[in-house]
Amino acid sequence: MNKILEKLMQWKEVFIENIPNIAIALVVLIIAYFSSRWISTLVNKAIGGKIVQKSVRNLVSRIASAIIFLLGLYFAMTILKFDDTLKTIVSAAGVSGIVVGLALQSTLSNTISGIVLSFRKNLNIGNWVETNDFAGEVIDINLNYFIIREADHNMVVIPNKMILESPFKNYGLTEKMRISVECGVEYSADLEKVEKLTKDVISENFNQKKLNKETEFFFTEFGDSSINFLCRFWIDSTSAIQRLNAKSKAIIKIKQAFDNEGINIPFPMRTLEFVDDNQLNIKEIAKQKLAAN
Repeated sequence: MNKILEKLMQWKEVFIENIPNIAIALVVLIIAYFSSRWISTLVNKAIGGKIVQKSVRNLVSRIASAIIFLLGLYFAMTILKFDDTLKTIVSAAGVSGIVVGLALQSTLSNTISGIVLSFRKNLNIGNWVETNDFAGEVIDINLNYFIIREADHNMVVIPNKMILESPFKNYGLTEKMRISVECGVEYSADLEKVEKLTKDVISENFNQKKLNKETEFFFTEFGDSSINFLCRFWIDSTSAIQRLNAKSKAIIKIKQAFDNEGINIPFPMRTLEFVDDNQLNIKEIAKQKLAAN
């Protein structure tokens, strides 16, 4: 017990002697923390005019922030006279780095993939993409994962490695998108009138001349109950939601135009024939008599 008390007293004396150093080290850490945040914002603004991709700007600003904070941590440990501890950590880093690298292969792979994704010109924050059976707006690309916000505002977090190794569709790379609408009309309909009416509806609601495009219309097949056609047109769009809204609007306007002109959109019908049970019984009796004769 006496030895324990002596040891505690020694620690107390060492602590009291190092109170100024501890206070200075804490101040250095606090300054380093706020400086790292300020540097991150400053770097982001400084390179904003030179680097278009937001993901790259975020990556560079995060690296600058981490460097400033690590420098502050180094100075704080130096003030606390942890030089020997630092040397031990640095000397052990080579051996431990191999062990940690083997244990964290997946994490390191995601980190490297995040760096690669950040510098991709065909993928940026704000783009609407489809990948790995998910579709949504890219919210963030960091060193570990890729965040997508779906149309229902659910957030999807995907490891960077999966994004890098899988194909993806990026609606944000082009400002134009083609919409396809399929429909069918009755066999007695005037097909030339159907074509003209559909094209007029599209032209009135979606300005194709502004996009230097034309409405495409094709009759595709003789269906079981209708003559089917395909109409294709273009819109200004960078997201799948705009595509769905445009297609929905086109369907509504085409249906209204067909109703006004008396053009029917047929649907399959099934006819059921019911036979009187008494007639069936009479036929069965007649068959039995014939068989007996």
